[in-house]
Amino acid sequence: MRLASVSIAALATAIAMPAFAQDAAQAESTGGIQQIIVTAQKRVENVQDVPIAITAFTSAALQERAVGDVSALSGITPNVTLDASTPFSGSSAVLGATIRGIGSSDFAFNIDPAVGVYLDGVYLGRSIGANQDLLDVERIEVLKGPQGTLFGRNTIGGAISIVTHTPGDEFHVKGDITVGRFNRVQARGLVDIPLADGLSSSVAFGLHKRDGFQKREAYPNAGANDSYTLFPASGYETRSRQGGDNSWNLRGKLRWDNGSNFRATVSADYTNIDQDSTANTVLAVTPIPGPFAGVAANNIPGTALDVVTGSSGFLFAGLYNFCIGATSSEIAARNATNLCGPRSSVNGYLTLPGLASRNVDSDPFNNVLPYDSRWVNTDKDVSYANGNNFSKLKQWGLGLNLEFDLSDSVTLKSITSYRKVDFAAGVDLDNSPLPILQTSFIVDQDQFSQEVQLQGSAMDGALNFVLGGYGFKEKGDLRDFVTFSAGLLQVDGPGKVDTEAYAGFGQVDWRLNDLIGISVGARYTKENKRYDGAQADINGFNYKLFNCMALDPATGNPSAACATAVGFPIPSQPFRYYPTSPNKQTFDDFSYKLGLQLHPTDDVMAYGSFSRGYKTGGWTTRLSNPLPVAPTFGEEVAETFEVGVKSTLLDNHLQLNAAAFTTKYKGIQLNFQQGVSPTIQNAGDARIKGFELEMLAAPADGFTITASAGYLDAYYTNVLAPAQVAANPFQLGVQTGSDLPKAPNWKFNVSPRYEVAVGSGKIVMLADWTHTTGMRNDTEGTILLLRPTTDIVNASVQYQAADNQWNLTVGGTNITNERYLVTGQAQIAGGQIYGTYSRPAEWYVRLGFEF
Repeated sequence: MRLASVSIAALATAIAMPAFAQDAAQAESTGGIQQIIVTAQKRVENVQDVPIAITAFTSAALQERAVGDVSALSGITPNVTLDASTPFSGSSAVLGATIRGIGSSDFAFNIDPAVGVYLDGVYLGRSIGANQDLLDVERIEVLKGPQGTLFGRNTIGGAISIVTHTPGDEFHVKGDITVGRFNRVQARGLVDIPLADGLSSSVAFGLHKRDGFQKREAYPNAGANDSYTLFPASGYETRSRQGGDNSWNLRGKLRWDNGSNFRATVSADYTNIDQDSTANTVLAVTPIPGPFAGVAANNIPGTALDVVTGSSGFLFAGLYNFCIGATSSEIAARNATNLCGPRSSVNGYLTLPGLASRNVDSDPFNNVLPYDSRWVNTDKDVSYANGNNFSKLKQWGLGLNLEFDLSDSVTLKSITSYRKVDFAAGVDLDNSPLPILQTSFIVDQDQFSQEVQLQGSAMDGALNFVLGGYGFKEKGDLRDFVTFSAGLLQVDGPGKVDTEAYAGFGQVDWRLNDLIGISVGARYTKENKRYDGAQADINGFNYKLFNCMALDPATGNPSAACATAVGFPIPSQPFRYYPTSPNKQTFDDFSYKLGLQLHPTDDVMAYGSFSRGYKTGGWTTRLSNPLPVAPTFGEEVAETFEVGVKSTLLDNHLQLNAAAFTTKYKGIQLNFQQGVSPTIQNAGDARIKGFELEMLAAPADGFTITASAGYLDAYYTNVLAPAQVAANPFQLGVQTGSDLPKAPNWKFNVSPRYEVAVGSGKIVMLADWTHTTGMRNDTEGTILLLRPTTDIVNASVQYQAADNQWNLTVGGTNITNERYLVTGQAQIAGGQIYGTYSRPAEWYVRLGFEF
């Protein structure tokens, strides 16, 4: 009903003023539209012949629009939200991807993405590193809706397929050098090198440096605050700016193709990132003001629960303020002597003196600053943070693709890959010289995958099929370090994850006659996952909270009796929150697709389909209270009905494509903030309805206009009881009828392109306008994190010399300086609501060459 009330008006608006569509394919000399070839169905096809909603981009279109990484596709793809970073990850290489309202906004090893990213047919298991630098890309295909049949698990929102350059059989060089705002320097190059008859190679490289747009400044009269280096972390590197770039990458390919029935490609790639953490802005501080405010009405005798509490539970920044500002008698009256006392640590870390009465004792030289509203940013591009500030990623992979033609119509294909990710990042999230919220991480992951496909056709090409098997193994270590409120809570969260997944799949597409075609596909997946979590609080906050700090004289740790009394499950590891078992989960799934196509003419196809997709379950790893088991969450399922039309009209001068869909989204894995802990739970179900319209027109020689409109109505139809009410006045809450995060109602894009001959060369002028309505940035609908309606404008002018041997481009991105929150978190119990703003307006000049 919500969709029906606006659909007629929306269709009229979209046709009258459509926004960006498939690809700004350059007009051919005849004034027609170039074809875009895709492999969305595991075979080579014209994108107009594929009965799937696909937005495809060629390398030329990506370069003209200054699209440098996957997240930059967000503005020019309807019903898609792609963010460079997720809350507290600290890295722009982390991809927060949502398609048609289905996505994931966490980077933890235990949480799988809902949008699969594929590099030359290889699934990237982590969102870390998924925001790929588009170095030598031939094309990108964005597939919308569940892709469980041909692509597999964790593609219930859709899939992003990146296809890189295939080595040519002639010597060829191309590259570019770019300079721009914030001292940007970028260089990229690609060389094709033929080695022998049938043997060719290519090497691509890139480097990118750019200063951060957020400056760090020293806070005057900082006081005697404890240094962030006193607390455990993945590293202690700090820098004077945030939001910068510093990376280099390489890719090499070796291709054998002598025209026989056998072809092989060996590939290798390496990325090294060593740069600032993402920018961070504090939007509000959340401790209850005053040392005695927020006294709990239901105090537990013998504990300090009545110190500073609120609707989100214990307020750690409030406890910090209480400890430094209260006298010893006031602290004793609140049973907080242990809480405010020495900050203990284990594993060789320094034991720090307590915070008790530091600002009211007889020594003014040990005073520290409180955490209050002075730390709310007054300038989004200036920060008083002085803690961890780094993002480091080493990512590499090896691939082997083999193809063997069994006959003229049947091919056997093998895709083998090994990939490795080493990630470390540190972020200071409190906008102050205080160690109030310091996070850092280590993730080491490696994966091996093997896919075998049997592709072919029969009945003179009327029937096409693909059958295959897939195996995926992943293992890795993760470790979270989080310091709250000058060490009152010190989280050390090591863990290990191992996954094995196997699948068999197939799809048949049969053109029954000139009018009718059908598609039938299915995939069965079996998955085994293991998790060993050892998260702990090395300050023993829970023991101090319950006044249970009886120590074992042999180890200096809380005694076994004390650990049992407080609820820690392994007395021999008294700081470990939950045990090693149960640490196994098994999932299996049968996903399938049914489709019908009608071809009234050679240039028009209408289609309808039903598809089912699946996302695996896992464990919540970041809880900060002892539990008898590691809490699990189950799988997600999406079932989508879609109808659409693809048409090429006016003698190949106009493409009009449209798709409408409705999705039942079940078992949604939502990231909720429980106290200081971001936790995952299957919190409910949703309904998603919408449509997309895409247009590409070439009304005159040298002039094209691409446009699209996307509409989404994505809302919860059922929410579990713990999430049904607003957590606090800062948030809208989650209840039946609430909007899903990262799902704006409307997105429009218009992109005109005009080229005109000038002497022996030509000038190409391009503009992009994207209008996106507001959306939630987080599950709970934190008011300060809501993303407003935005209008983003990019533009460029390029001169191309004869045969494009060299070209010069002057352009700007976000030229109206529209600033909005890309991501953020309401860490209310920790003391703040914070977020990352989009990049400001930037200019660039690029010199390209090709010969």
